[in-house]
Amino acid sequence: MEFNNKVVIVTGASSGIGASTAIAFSAAGAEVVMVGRNEAKLKSVAAKCKNPLVLIADMRKDDDVKRIMDETIKMFGRLDILVNNAGLSSTGHLMESDNMMKAYDITMNTNVRGLVHMTSVAAPHLAKTKGNIINISSVVALITPSVIGSINYFVSKAAVNHFTQCSAIELAPYGIRVNTVSPGPVRTDFITNAKLNADYEVIKTKSALNRISEPEEIADLILYIASDKAKGITGSNFLSDNGVMVKRT
Repeated sequence: MEFNNKVVIVTGASSGIGASTAIAFSAAGAEVVMVGRNEAKLKSVAAKCKNPLVLIADMRKDDDVKRIMDETIKMFGRLDILVNNAGLSSTGHLMESDNMMKAYDITMNTNVRGLVHMTSVAAPHLAKTKGNIINISSVVALITPSVIGSINYFVSKAAVNHFTQCSAIELAPYGIRVNTVSPGPVRTDFITNAKLNADYEVIKTKSALNRISEPEEIADLILYIASDKAKGITGSNFLSDNGVMVKRT
């Protein structure tokens, strides 16, 4: 797949799925805008891309979201693809109200509010190019938590799934496609960042295929959905979970 002359924004591009997606789009000829909070990690990923626009930004901050779009148009004059990948998990327990609500706000403001705001500022520009949006969700949107304290993350990803379907309807008249990719366990630094007491060797046993995905696999799927080969697909959720769902059911 080629993306020559296409402009792509990837949020959460400093590591994991976002990093692999930015690298893959760049290798396919796209102009890539890499967004993240960790400057050192972003620079490391940027070194593997061809002249990306690197933006240090926090999706929870309205001014940062607007700046991402403004800088993209200033540099490239257009936007073709938006990959809403930025996300995090903050542990909260329902029996501890203050802690729960602090964790809820952090998680929802990043995973949902930031995604909705980024979609809204990008939509007028995507309408001009008949572009598309890929929201990165998770298999957890479809199941209940097995780890106590992770309820906010699960709920946030369920919200992402429903927002994708709702926005697909609203943006279809403008020629904009909106889809979701829902990975299962992927070998990234997510567990470390979320400070979760979890081990990939244990996690993989929860899947039918008894494996953990690599971020490059998810990036390949994202590029397919963003390409003209998927031009008839919108409002869909692409599950790539190694069979977590089928094993649970």
